[in-house]
Amino acid sequence: MTATVGDLVTPGTPVEVPVGAEPGNGLAEASAGFVAVVNGRIVMDDGNISVDPSRPPINSPNVGDLVIGEVNRLNENVAEIRILHVESNEGGHRSLPAMKLFADIHVSEVVDRFTPSPGDAMRMRDIVRAKITKSDPILKATTKGSTNLGVLSALCTQCGEDLVASDDKPDFNVKCPRCDYSAYRVLSDGFGHGHEIRSNKSKLNRSGERWSPEAEAGLGHDGARPYLSPLADFRRGASHEMPASAKATRGGRGGRGGRGGRGGGQGGPRREMHKTVCTLCGCDTQVPFQPTPGKPIRCRDCMDKVKDGRASKEELAKERATMNEMRAKAQATMGTKLFVGRLSYETSEEELTKAFSALGKLKSVQIAMDRESGRSKGFAFVTFSDRDEGLAAAKKMNGAEIGGRKIVVEESNPSGGGRKGSHRRGRDNRNRSKR
Repeated sequence: MTATVGDLVTPGTPVEVPVGAEPGNGLAEASAGFVAVVNGRIVMDDGNISVDPSRPPINSPNVGDLVIGEVNRLNENVAEIRILHVESNEGGHRSLPAMKLFADIHVSEVVDRFTPSPGDAMRMRDIVRAKITKSDPILKATTKGSTNLGVLSALCTQCGEDLVASDDKPDFNVKCPRCDYSAYRVLSDGFGHGHEIRSNKSKLNRSGERWSPEAEAGLGHDGARPYLSPLADFRRGASHEMPASAKATRGGRGGRGGRGGRGGGQGGPRREMHKTVCTLCGCDTQVPFQPTPGKPIRCRDCMDKVKDGRASKEELAKERATMNEMRAKAQATMGTKLFVGRLSYETSEEELTKAFSALGKLKSVQIAMDRESGRSKGFAFVTFSDRDEGLAAAKKMNGAEIGGRKIVVEESNPSGGGRKGSHRRGRDNRNRSKR
């Protein structure tokens, strides 16, 4: 099909050049006539036929733009909306760049009154009008500050019917015309009428007022409500314990499903707390990890004190002495781990056990194995129950011959960084063991 004036063309598209007209930019003569060599639209100017390669601007929302979006995810502090249309842009219906498909609405930007979570004022699949407040590095938006911002359309969480505005009960500003469902939404003046602003629905938001006792009892203070899907209220009831499946999927910023790796979920399962003693002040405290003897473990007040530079030299010196004492006690009970390098690939754990057990009581012998091939990596770790026996064994066995090769034996780094000494020296030794 031959393109004429006004048609969109791509390279190779045949273009009709009327009699008396001249081919212009973006056209090339071929055996069968003229063809386009660039993307664009066919235009005629002063008798010349050419291809106008101009493109519409990228449909990317900027600060101050109004957008229409669908609530895609609700977390404890943030509602994520998928942008469907940039209302304030010409051509805002066109596709958006991948990194500008979603915007976050913080709970403080949902409505001008106290709400524990965004799920108390909007729900999954609600259609909202929002204003972009930040565009870099991620889009952020707000549904407060103007009466035309807020929820435009919402479904009943029990039966799926379109909700209608209602002032029958304070703070329950929407209801279902089919069943007995009623709830609260941050309403736009355009609620129920699409993009048209026809009535003062936003007054039902009761901005700046305190919640009624009945509504206050239903707010998500425990953080259990935001994850609910549209029909979850009906299945589980307004107040219930969060299912284990929901707890498991509520992670940090890396667990956001709609954004392809951008995280937004907050909270998640509570981490196990371990009782310990602050190494700086000596008071009882708890930490979300297993304390390592000889490492600084501080309560929150002492952490702030050290960070702000308010800890005195005497306090820090006392803490170092305490950690040294703890480290010495731990070493006495934990034994000594030795690094054994330059091993033959055929050396077995039984051979190592036989060679080292004659020098003291062993706790474990482990040869490092390659996960893919299942072969030995040429080094191992031997742990002695008694520290003195372990150090004596390292001194005696260093340079000894096992499996026809002279081995290297050193104390392993107690902090978990491998054998003592530089990383370069360790790599050189292992490289030589492979030759």
